[in-house]
Amino acid sequence: MAIIDHNQGFNADEITATVVGIAADVGQHDSGMHQHKKAQLLYAPRGCMSITLCLSEGDKRQCVLPPTKAAWIPAGVEHCAKMRNVVAYRSIYFDIEAFPALPHSVKLLGVNPLLGALIERMAMWPWDMPSQQQAALIALFSEELNSAEELKLSLPIPTDKRLQAWLKLLQTGQRQAEQLKLMAAEIGASEKTISRIFTKETGMSYQAWRQQWRLQAAIERLAEGNSVSRVAFSLGFASDSAFISFFKQHLGNTPSQYFRAGPQAL
Repeated sequence: MAIIDHNQGFNADEITATVVGIAADVGQHDSGMHQHKKAQLLYAPRGCMSITLCLSEGDKRQCVLPPTKAAWIPAGVEHCAKMRNVVAYRSIYFDIEAFPALPHSVKLLGVNPLLGALIERMAMWPWDMPSQQQAALIALFSEELNSAEELKLSLPIPTDKRLQAWLKLLQTGQRQAEQLKLMAAEIGASEKTISRIFTKETGMSYQAWRQQWRLQAAIERLAEGNSVSRVAFSLGFASDSAFISFFKQHLGNTPSQYFRAGPQAL
């Protein structure tokens, strides 16, 4: 069966099927850093997950997947998926030798109604389904996946040792990304040094990185059911209206529109 208990052990690489789909309701969960020989599509029609990706040595990225987004992770890419609330988790694994037309790089994608329905169907089908019965759906899935809107929502993570304790506090929700002056004082380095580290290791100024971090944190907290007021306050915005304006500037919708619209908005 494709529906699994998230507490049970599972290794898609041990299954010989060329397409392996799974579905589970997952509460608080941390997969730990790992990789697969198969490529993987991650999607949550309900809830939110955060994903850390190690694309190469020194290139570590973080992204947040609300119900309108999916992540394509090629074979061999080290990654970690974390959930802090109940997530309707869908994951589909593909033998890359059987499907060479599928993407070969990490992608964050918008999910329209058709792609969402295909993911749901493929996550549920039996692992021993004959390949001829899969062919038509896989062809349509491949077409939709390759034409899906690609999103630029990943956040590069600096690797400088001076920042690691601070980054860990950010990731566990024990600290916010403060303005540069406050952050530099906490790290015990000059503003100039911090700015140089972020520009060199992320290709972004600290201010731009902080704004992207706040956007990811906002998406995750709103997806968990927190109110706009609570999220705005937790992320240091002066008012609800300032937060809503920030959110709309980056994503084109207010928070309520963004989450109400779902895949149909893409």
